[in-house]
Amino acid sequence: MSVAQSIIEHLTASLSPTHLEVINESHNHHVPPNSETHFKVIITSEFFEGKRLIARHRAVNEALAPEFASGLHALSMHTYSPDEWAAEVAVPDSPKCKG
Repeated sequence: MSVAQSIIEHLTASLSPTHLEVINESHNHHVPPNSETHFKVIITSEFFEGKRLIARHRAVNEALAPEFASGLHALSMHTYSPDEWAAEVAVPDSPKCKG
């Protein structure tokens, strides 16, 4: 199973997202071709309603602990409540780290 698929499965089981995008951004970094080490997650969940950013990120990190233990190096997180997502938020672009 790919790392992306594992991320999807863990986040779905833990946070029941209403919207979830998992984007492999490894190609933007100095890693071997076809690496799965750097990801961007855009997730909307009712769990995030009324939670501060730190609590949202902790929940995602906790759900993905197995991936971090097995080689996931970096994760960009964009966490939204359903109301925030419905307001048509603009998800920021990731920086190009490859130089």
